[in-house]
Amino acid sequence: MTQVARPTPERLDAFTLPSQPGNERLALARVAGTVQGRGLSDARLERLKTAVAEATMNAIEHGNGNRVEIPVEVEVTRSGNDITVSISDQGGEAHPVDGDHEEPDLVKKLDGDQSPRGWGLFLIRNMVDAMDITTDGQRHTIWLTMRTTGAAHDEHV
Repeated sequence: MTQVARPTPERLDAFTLPSQPGNERLALARVAGTVQGRGLSDARLERLKTAVAEATMNAIEHGNGNRVEIPVEVEVTRSGNDITVSISDQGGEAHPVDGDHEEPDLVKKLDGDQSPRGWGLFLIRNMVDAMDITTDGQRHTIWLTMRTTGAAHDEHV
């Protein structure tokens, strides 16, 4: 079997934020500054910023329960044409696994058959090229990946 050489991820930035509502704006601004000029079109950068903000809000609220003393960890890496942002909290099993979540349905939400909330993962998944979720003990991480070249839907959404 032939092994395909994969580039070693290059860490572009890593930081923590207190789990305080509003800090998602700090996360999106810092990530945007880090990846600016690294091959994402303006439209794709805006999509990444939206996904980072939503994932950070989820980590603050659902993962860490708005407990300021528990930080949200953010890391930005680049591997080949992929920029990946990982956002980690200490929510562990408190987060629903991606596949366990009912897909949002606007009509059901308007009729009261679904909670008006629950758009987060759906929105994130549709903003980035790839989304993965891992849980290791209490550590819950969402991985957001955007390709810098060759993306078929570069300017859509």
